[in-house]
Amino acid sequence: MASTCTRAPGHHPGPLRLRLLPPSGSSPGVGRKRAVKGPAGLWPSVSLARQIGSKETNQRAPDNLALRNALRYFPPDLQELLAPEFAEELRLYGHIYMYRFCPSIEMRAYPVEQYPCRTRAAAAIMHMIMNNLDPAVAQFPQELVTYGGNGQVFGNWAQFWLTMSYLSQMTEEQTLVMYSGHPLGLFPSSPGAPRLVITNGMVIPNYSSRTEYDKLFAMGVTMYGQMTAGSYCYIGPQGIVHGTVLTVLNAGRRYLGTEDLAGKVFVTSGLGGMSGAQAKAAVIVGCIGVIAEVDRAALMKRHKQGWLMEVADSLDHCIRRLREARRRKEVLSLGYHGNVVDLWERLVHELDTTGELLVDLGSDQTSCHNPFNGGYYPVQLGFTEAQSLLASNPAAFKALVQESLRRQVSAINRLAKENFFFWDYGNAFLLEAQRAGADVEKKGARKTEFRYPSYVQHIMGDIFSQGFGPFRWVCTSGDPQDLAVTDQLAVSVLEAAIAGGVNPAVRLQYVDNIRWIREAARHQLVVGSQARILYSDQKGRVAIAVAFNQGIASGKIKAPVVLSRDHHDVSGTDSPFRETSNIYDGSAFCADMAVQNFVGDAFRGATWVALHNGGGVGWGEAINGGFGLVLDGTQEAEQKAKMMLTWDVSNGVARRCWSGNQKAYEIICQTMQENNGLVVTLPHEVADEHVLQQALQS
Repeated sequence: MASTCTRAPGHHPGPLRLRLLPPSGSSPGVGRKRAVKGPAGLWPSVSLARQIGSKETNQRAPDNLALRNALRYFPPDLQELLAPEFAEELRLYGHIYMYRFCPSIEMRAYPVEQYPCRTRAAAAIMHMIMNNLDPAVAQFPQELVTYGGNGQVFGNWAQFWLTMSYLSQMTEEQTLVMYSGHPLGLFPSSPGAPRLVITNGMVIPNYSSRTEYDKLFAMGVTMYGQMTAGSYCYIGPQGIVHGTVLTVLNAGRRYLGTEDLAGKVFVTSGLGGMSGAQAKAAVIVGCIGVIAEVDRAALMKRHKQGWLMEVADSLDHCIRRLREARRRKEVLSLGYHGNVVDLWERLVHELDTTGELLVDLGSDQTSCHNPFNGGYYPVQLGFTEAQSLLASNPAAFKALVQESLRRQVSAINRLAKENFFFWDYGNAFLLEAQRAGADVEKKGARKTEFRYPSYVQHIMGDIFSQGFGPFRWVCTSGDPQDLAVTDQLAVSVLEAAIAGGVNPAVRLQYVDNIRWIREAARHQLVVGSQARILYSDQKGRVAIAVAFNQGIASGKIKAPVVLSRDHHDVSGTDSPFRETSNIYDGSAFCADMAVQNFVGDAFRGATWVALHNGGGVGWGEAINGGFGLVLDGTQEAEQKAKMMLTWDVSNGVARRCWSGNQKAYEIICQTMQENNGLVVTLPHEVADEHVLQQALQS
């Protein structure tokens, strides 16, 4: 594996020199639109978004520039051979992926000591990159897409090889700089600096539109890194399983007034990519989850993995099984093979004809940040017909999608008149429904509010304001025993915090996460790297990091541990329709917090940092920052963890406090008492609203 991994340029910066592979064969090549055999089984088919990109995009993007940009990775003696292949890819897919160079090795997270590197940090980064491209983890690995339909690790395979080569030669006095998938090179720096700095999609604001993105992506000069795809920190669907578990648990508390979800029905859609986590989350919280999915391959993949318990191929079967499970209070995840709009409309029909409301909670996790390129399928057509229309007539496809969104909202609105509660899962569903003309308006509301709340506004927002967010780690040994040790350490830290005394709201979150850790081990949620996630606050994150580092130093944990988080966190992301949708001081559309997060993590000890445009909700809709921190058992690593994790949380809590959130105010005041070095500007409330009215009327 090690020798294959370095099949890249020589040990000096310069033009990329790769051993040429056949243009088709063991890896996806030009013209291949169906699944082909790869070293780890079946590669998924080339994503539909890319198949249709060529027709519309290339009319706007200069083909000669896109081809020129791709060929600059190669010396002149190879350009004549490669140019026709690359031009054909551009015509077929609207982008040059360089399929010829798709690795023939088994792509997975190998134990960290197997990477030929000069620093532990570089080896850990290689481990994370290969995990993001593992076919068991990635959605479209041959296109370097990890999740979300278009969330990429790199823009082409030359960038992969060049990046791995740079990492193999990097020292502790160099930093690798990544421009939207392109490795700009190794630059001299200091041992205390990040080893890797990543930016993705940093487009000048006036040009940060979907139309411009299509053109820039076709030219190969930018890419959409989603959140943890382009920052190399994705850990498979486990992350969203945990987020969904917390969301549904807290939805039950808020909307249904219960901790016990037995017999309660949660209806949603999407079983591909991250949304595939919903079935497993429903089982963990003990409810009945019904998840619609139009792509049978995605549905059966989750069923084969054991994440989905049962499959229903018809609405009659689905409703019959739902009634039975509801009556028996079974724990069930049921996948409906069909369009969710049909399911919602059938639930309305059952209500109107029998008076029986069969659903308690509802949401949606289709890729509505990318609704017209395969992220959302219209109810009027079958899956194959819809794919054909998308490829042949994107405008007609878009019109059907918008009609379908209107129908879905209409059905949800009818059910919501009863004791049924719907929320937006931050996938831009309500935003796109509004743009389609659906009835989602909330009269007299702010721009970021709709008829139904986002899960941040009603459920996760207060959790973020208390400093809780998706803290995660990866055991680079690849040994499940190391993960078991870290699970035990994390639980013991949280239990000790509870024993030491915390306020009731914080205690509830700790208890939920202790439950999660135990359930995660029992449900075997690892896909790819040996990784875990939990929601913790600043105090918990620092204490867990210190415990891990000491475990590495003592040999209890055999290899370094990488700490990271989803960018969807307390201070990682400015996103007015999701992470910052509960910011009501007018700053929801400002991105200072995410940028400051990125910069602050960099000089406080992060091993790598990343800043992205658009993660989660679509291009131009958000700015998000992320990090990776390698714990290696040294005292230096412990100091970096304490410094960086403290900032990484307090930055967001302070911003939320300044915007007027009372929970954040309480947490940041408490944190200042515990840390003399922290001094935060606190807001003064307007004590008398009449003061405002009188001043404005004078």
